[in-house]
Amino acid sequence: MPNKLSAWLSLFASTGTIFCCALPSLFVALGMGATMAGFIGVFPQVIWLSQHKILIFAVSGVLIALSAWLQYAARNAPCPVDPKLAAACRTTRRNSLLVLSGAFVLWVVGAFFAFVAPVIFN
Repeated sequence: MPNKLSAWLSLFASTGTIFCCALPSLFVALGMGATMAGFIGVFPQVIWLSQHKILIFAVSGVLIALSAWLQYAARNAPCPVDPKLAAACRTTRRNSLLVLSGAFVLWVVGAFFAFVAPVIFN
């Protein structure tokens, strides 16, 4: 259970990085400045996320690293003997790894748009 919870927390935190940096950059890059203005009008919290992006990336990075460590530590943990429970155990492990991988990809995309893209395209 801690692996599943940590994977979902990592995904939640890394999604914040998308809203902070990647989505606004994408809107502006595609010439959708009015859409970005409307988005900020509806969700003014995006401004706070952008102002605190270093904290957001640090916290989400720590959560992703913690989740990866928990996944690694539990990689050889035994599953129940009952066939149905064993199948559920394997499915949960696979799904947790997929969620963790998705969280990492979102984090990397957000980090690119927050820290690398402004330097490259400025």
